[in-house]
Amino acid sequence: MDGGGGHPVNRHLAELDKLMKKGIGLACIHYAVEVPKGKSGNYFLDWIGGYFEAHWSVNPHWIAEIKNLPKHPITNGVKPFKINDEWYFHMRFRDKLEGVTPILSAVAPESTMRRRNGAHSGNAAVRASVAKGDLQHLAWARERPDGGRGFGFTGGHVHWNWANENFRKVALNAIAWVAKADIPAGGVPSVDPSKDDLVAAIKGKKVSKKAGKLSSPKPGVKPVFKSPVVTSLTPGCSIKVDVDIRGAKELYLVASDGGNGHSCDWADWGEPRLVGPKGEKKLTELKWTSASSGFNNVRVNKNCGGDSLRIGDKDIPYGLGTHASSVISYKIPPGYERFKALAGLDNGGTEQGACGNASSVQFLVYTGNPGSAVLTSIGGGGGGGGGGDSREPGDALAGLDVHADLDATLFASEPTIVSPTNLDIDHRGRIWICEVVNYRRNNGRRPEGDRIVILEDSDGDGVSDKSKVFYQGRDIDSAMGIVVLGNKVIVSCAPNVFVFHDDDGDDKADRKELLFSKTGTPQHDHSAHSIVFGPDGKFYWNFGNTGRHVHDAKGNIIVDIDGNEVRDNGKPYFGGMAFRCNADGSEFEVLGHNFRNNYEATVDSLGAVWQSDNDDDGNRGVRINYVMEFGNYGYRDEMTGAGWRSNRVGIEKEIPRRHWHLNDPGVVPNLLQTGAGSPTGITVYEGRLLPRIFWDQVIHCDAGPNVCRAYPVKKTGAGYSAESVDILKGSRDRWFRPADVSVAPDGSLFVTDWYDPGVGGHGMRDLGRGRIFRVAPPNTKYKVPTFDFKTAEGAVEALKNANYAARYLAWTALHDMGAKAEKALLGLYGSQNVRHRARALWLLGKIEGRGAHYVELAAGDKEEDIRVVAIRLARQLKQDIIPLVAKLASDTSAPVRRECAIALHREKSDKAPALWAQLAAAHDGKDRWYLEALGISAAKRWDEYFGAWLEKYAAKSSSAESRNDVVWRSRAKATPDQLASILGGKLEKSEVPRYLRAFDFLKGPEKEGALIALAFGAGKEADPARLLVAQEALKRLGNFDPKKDAKHSKALDGLLERSKGSPQFVDLVNRFNISAKYPDLLEMAIADPAGQAGVDAIRILLGKNATGLVTKALDGGDEKKATGIVEVLSNSGENRAAGILAAVVKDDDRSVELRRKAVKGLARSQNGGRELIRMAQKDELEAGLRASAALDLHRSRAKDVRAAAAKLFPLPKTKSNRALPSIAKLLGARGDVTRGAAVFAKTGTCGNCHKVNGVGKEVGPDMSEIGGKLTREALLESILFPSAAIGQNFETYVVVLKNGETHSGILISQTAAEVVIRGADALNKKFAKAKVLALKKDKLSLMPADLQKQMSAQELVDVVAYMTTLKKAKK
Repeated sequence: MDGGGGHPVNRHLAELDKLMKKGIGLACIHYAVEVPKGKSGNYFLDWIGGYFEAHWSVNPHWIAEIKNLPKHPITNGVKPFKINDEWYFHMRFRDKLEGVTPILSAVAPESTMRRRNGAHSGNAAVRASVAKGDLQHLAWARERPDGGRGFGFTGGHVHWNWANENFRKVALNAIAWVAKADIPAGGVPSVDPSKDDLVAAIKGKKVSKKAGKLSSPKPGVKPVFKSPVVTSLTPGCSIKVDVDIRGAKELYLVASDGGNGHSCDWADWGEPRLVGPKGEKKLTELKWTSASSGFNNVRVNKNCGGDSLRIGDKDIPYGLGTHASSVISYKIPPGYERFKALAGLDNGGTEQGACGNASSVQFLVYTGNPGSAVLTSIGGGGGGGGGGDSREPGDALAGLDVHADLDATLFASEPTIVSPTNLDIDHRGRIWICEVVNYRRNNGRRPEGDRIVILEDSDGDGVSDKSKVFYQGRDIDSAMGIVVLGNKVIVSCAPNVFVFHDDDGDDKADRKELLFSKTGTPQHDHSAHSIVFGPDGKFYWNFGNTGRHVHDAKGNIIVDIDGNEVRDNGKPYFGGMAFRCNADGSEFEVLGHNFRNNYEATVDSLGAVWQSDNDDDGNRGVRINYVMEFGNYGYRDEMTGAGWRSNRVGIEKEIPRRHWHLNDPGVVPNLLQTGAGSPTGITVYEGRLLPRIFWDQVIHCDAGPNVCRAYPVKKTGAGYSAESVDILKGSRDRWFRPADVSVAPDGSLFVTDWYDPGVGGHGMRDLGRGRIFRVAPPNTKYKVPTFDFKTAEGAVEALKNANYAARYLAWTALHDMGAKAEKALLGLYGSQNVRHRARALWLLGKIEGRGAHYVELAAGDKEEDIRVVAIRLARQLKQDIIPLVAKLASDTSAPVRRECAIALHREKSDKAPALWAQLAAAHDGKDRWYLEALGISAAKRWDEYFGAWLEKYAAKSSSAESRNDVVWRSRAKATPDQLASILGGKLEKSEVPRYLRAFDFLKGPEKEGALIALAFGAGKEADPARLLVAQEALKRLGNFDPKKDAKHSKALDGLLERSKGSPQFVDLVNRFNISAKYPDLLEMAIADPAGQAGVDAIRILLGKNATGLVTKALDGGDEKKATGIVEVLSNSGENRAAGILAAVVKDDDRSVELRRKAVKGLARSQNGGRELIRMAQKDELEAGLRASAALDLHRSRAKDVRAAAAKLFPLPKTKSNRALPSIAKLLGARGDVTRGAAVFAKTGTCGNCHKVNGVGKEVGPDMSEIGGKLTREALLESILFPSAAIGQNFETYVVVLKNGETHSGILISQTAAEVVIRGADALNKKFAKAKVLALKKDKLSLMPADLQKQMSAQELVDVVAYMTTLKKAKK
């Protein structure tokens, strides 16, 4: 039954009122108590005494505790109870509750007010009521003067609550009372329904009892078989099932939705059979105990539609046909030990045109009743929660897939905690979390401020049973990092990093001090992240590209040990950075820079730093990085700061690689690129409780694809390669948003779940939920060891622990003991565990006077990892690094040689160049990691280092590739000539861009000399490679004037002739102001009016005041040429084009079609739009031209143009001239994927700004995987309210020129020389910085806010349905 505006009573008020006046009773439950204010509301006040009034009442989910019950027939036999439901409250009642008796009442907690104000979510009156602690009436009875009775009950959303006897009895008593029946003293009797009864009731069926009673559900029942999600892309659309069922008495076959909705999810159990000593028994010969299907019925030897079974186009001789979500259960007869089947998608589903490609099912087999864990998870799909549409904590685990060798338990959830971001685990095994409510648009929602909460499991069952608040305050709103170090708790909350002290051990903060200030943008998760304690006693941490700079506690800018201010300004650092410092902030180092949103760093026992980095949304470029010290990681152009979209020679073909400038010399490679996502917390697992595949590996959360996973690495040369292994994945609950992961003292993992329908764009749509999961092998209790930090032996034992907090206390104790701990540490150093040995080595090396000894000892170790630590330790001890590098420079281990190279980074010794040359000579021409280590090493002394290599090793290189690599990476004065030599040799055209790009990282006269030689050295018969070299060399010749030299001038003329029609031709004409070639530019513009080269050509002509040339061609009588000119002027978006286009519009002698094109072109620029408005106001636009102008003027970026257009050209409300239905109805409507794809590409105009699998234009984010990141709710929000959550780097910028012109678009890049923006037409506009007055960020999205006006309500639903299927890019 519908409520609100769709309530059936709204259409029958008079009829019902006649019945009410006769004394007829009326009972309304849940949504039925909501009717519109006014006529319907007034009737409800009379009939039942109250109702849900929008903008007055609210509908949160919360636990209502019913403590007191009135004496009333409805409460007969009812006892006080508490239960979680969607309890409406703050109802609109009759004045002073006249004639109304409250039946159920409770005080609503503050958490019910965490949503923003809205029709159903909050308002000033209800907030005041909750703040005062008013009793809220949740059920009530009304006795009318006419003798009739009424009853209202606001609960009932959660179906499983009817299994609660007291909850159920209130409703049964009330229904009987309203009917004027006598209520027994003990209340109306009823049988407690099982979960199976409730599931069957949802589907309108009775549970079969013929085959015997099912066993009771058992908590924690796990499937004996769980398939991956089977889709139409799965080979054969099926998977084989072969399960050991020895000892089992029951069999449950589950077909669950694959996570994208239930459309076309026809599922078959092909040839299901039991196998054992008694032979084979077809399951189809047995009678099932119960069977349910998400569509139609479960059928024997037929699919759910009644046709023959077919899987992957193959006939299936016998089997069971059903539709997800489905459960079929059997009693297993004795004598059988295995269950076998072919589980797959039936052709009846996959062949449907509307949704066949989206068919997806996960198959599970249980040998015990899984109960609600699975029965409530089936039917989830479509981004639903673990329990179908349930968001209840009890259903949380059912929505997750867990690694086959692990088990997950729900450690804590709402209402104890909500929206957890970062976590840490102390040595006692207690979980510390940052609980964030006051984030972005919800800032201030919790006036007391956000919290640091401590959670504890006191009985070892893996579930929190105690919680306390360590600190709460507005100063930690939106905290993104926490680390617990004994009695100190460090919280990262931009712009500050705080140190809280618990001086008296009562788990309350006693005092607070600043460690860093002015570090990052408040309320921004691209800012400061959590600190982690390293094995060397140092702090490791990072910030993303809104960190901007780091200041000390007094507000002074931090200057690192290299003498650089830690500031994002390109001098030398860009963007996000990774840091290392002492615990007091001293000896500050920038370990890496030029990241985008490197969300949290971690460090292993060897001292290696790892982190993730998020791409600009939609580019499938999320990456995992091994942070090679002092490296550049390529988010922006290292030299100019230009964005990754800026064109450059040698640009990467694949956008995920282009995003990080991976073809550029000086960019450290990525460990792994994981596609689309929103990466969050990270740690290194060095425990031994989990399976071996996770030992010593990075564990990471990515909230976008709803996964926590490991990246097992393999050493590859001087770097690494990695694979991805899922640990937790929200396959059936796409609100699962893992935010952080940490290792507990027992070796288990804890994962925080932000729990939200969407992620990205800094949105936060759910404030009332949050979960923490524990992950461990099955049947592993949470047993925390006891530590002894007072003795060396005890502290060494603690140092071996996988938990960082325990290791911090152990490290501190052992370091304080100094030489007294040496013996115990030597024992650990002699162990077989390399990670334990490394931890001991760091401490041994820092015993006063013993550092040199242990460095020398470790440098000769057989383990390469220990030799690596030896070099790192020597650097920290500030030892003379030269003897150590000399000893290890010829080491057979590439990682050891890599560390030798990095060790020379700051070296001033005159022996360093020869050692670097020796290391460079070992490069094999294949190992990019090693090559970048060499570049990092030489950064401060390129001339000396590179010169030593040239003198001794260059001619002896093992291969041309290795020699050319070193030249390509170098930045010495000698480099340009070496590059010119390579480019002058025999190269394929495809090889040329790499070496040309290297010139962009060089400076000085040597560079110009080499470029001149390359530019003018190509003869008339030059091959394509040489021609490209000449063209690109000329482009790089700054203020060079070829006219001063006749030879150069002649060569340039020849080059231009051979370049005609190319983008290089446009650049050269523009650069050297060659007016004789302007006609050629015009011809290019006419020939390619929609392409970048054509638009660039016309913009150059307009900018150089060559309008006479343009108008002359327009007036030449050639209609085709005139059309091309109008089109390219329109695409230019230039205000300078407005005058020319306006003249065309006013020229009655021109064709109507040409004038229409000119009208639409005028509307695309602000000046042109204003001219059209003026013409329309003066009635200078004929009817046909007015129609052409209307839509584009309504979409103008100029507010005054839009306002005038609204009056001159009124538009209908929607495509169908109707208001859109409610959001609830839109979300509940079923969309057609095929129709949605067509609407997306055409009617909805989505493809004008977004690409899907390479189709469309690149203005906004790539949508190819958007369905894997946003739920249906978030997708709908992004269409209807695009400015609610704008992804970073897709904000609209307004360029204000000194001549008064304004232009808007997405900022592509900004350098000292120019600003480049990209408009909604997907074309770039360049502006010289000298001509720019201001560059402002617009608060509105470039995406139209009225996109729904292009579609009907159903088409909008169809588009959302289509977008939910966009999850994996096609290859």
